[in-house]
Amino acid sequence: MKSIELPVTNEVGNYEIRLESIGGLGANLCGKMMGELGIQYLGLNSASFSSYGSEKTGTPVKAYIRYCQQDKEIRVHSPITHPHLLGIFHDALMSDASVFSGCTVRTICVINTAIPKEEMIKKYAGVMQAGKVYAVSAQKIAMETHSRINVIMLGAMAKVMGFVSLEMLNQICRDTLGKKYPDALSSNLQGIKRGFEEVVCLYETEGRQSTEMKQDDKGEGQELEWGYETAPIGGINTKYGSSVISDLSPSRQGYIPLFIRDRCINCGLCDSTCPDMVFQFEKGIYKDREMMVNKGLDYYHCKGCLRCVEVCPTQALVKGLEAEHPSKEWFVPNKDLLRNPDYYEKTGSDGYITSESYLTEKRMEGGEV
Repeated sequence: MKSIELPVTNEVGNYEIRLESIGGLGANLCGKMMGELGIQYLGLNSASFSSYGSEKTGTPVKAYIRYCQQDKEIRVHSPITHPHLLGIFHDALMSDASVFSGCTVRTICVINTAIPKEEMIKKYAGVMQAGKVYAVSAQKIAMETHSRINVIMLGAMAKVMGFVSLEMLNQICRDTLGKKYPDALSSNLQGIKRGFEEVVCLYETEGRQSTEMKQDDKGEGQELEWGYETAPIGGINTKYGSSVISDLSPSRQGYIPLFIRDRCINCGLCDSTCPDMVFQFEKGIYKDREMMVNKGLDYYHCKGCLRCVEVCPTQALVKGLEAEHPSKEWFVPNKDLLRNPDYYEKTGSDGYITSESYLTEKRMEGGEV
């Protein structure tokens, strides 16, 4: 097989891809498919592996893929620090700027997001440090096609890479997913096609660099990270592990509990079942009696488990799609935990919305919103 000519490589001749994701979105499988794609259909040498902790939905996952020409060997097997292509499977991951670690003006980034272009640029312009930034609404496409986010991202990343055809993607999908999930093949092929066709450029930042990034002669970025020379005086642990100071909002699966105040009887069942101190009760008056009254939810610490929705006897808490509620009502941060969001330790995002759960009837009276 004739080898595809790689458009750019690093000093050892590798084209490197890093996927930033969380358990449940399929980045591990996507990385394997990209690795097999390089060998079987691009005529390249390739290697791929993933890095993750506990195998459960919502935990951080990274996948790494390397390509090189057939006349070279891949002799590096460490995590990719300076990717030519960066895939971000959940836009909430960008709350932690480290997902862009190692990106340079030569990096192309693809983000799964439904946030409008103007809002995206305004919100994350200081974070998205890459030469070109693309977006695809993979979650929306997955729900519409009954496919998975990973195949939509595969199609979108292949399009911006510039040397992978749609037919190659279809074939690797047939070989990998078609044999294991034959009933889902048609929807996965449709998802790949739409990802390939619907990825759009947010902006190009050629020549633009992060204030925390230096550029060497080869175009490689060198971040200023904590180390011997840059650590705070006294050896302070800057990654202290406490969920109290964690912003759990990126851990949600796309749904949030919505509070309908008029239905609330202040029974406190939501507070007793909530694992994350989300509900804010204060002394107040309810039906002419002094009692503890539900003032709202601390969405910083809500991870979207929806246990409160299940336990609420009056359906004062109902399930809603977070994308439809950018400005959340009854958002009351816990005053005992309140601190500047810049001080929060960011957590990995949770899984993706299934098409089955999304296609439920929307109603206000005693059900989902």
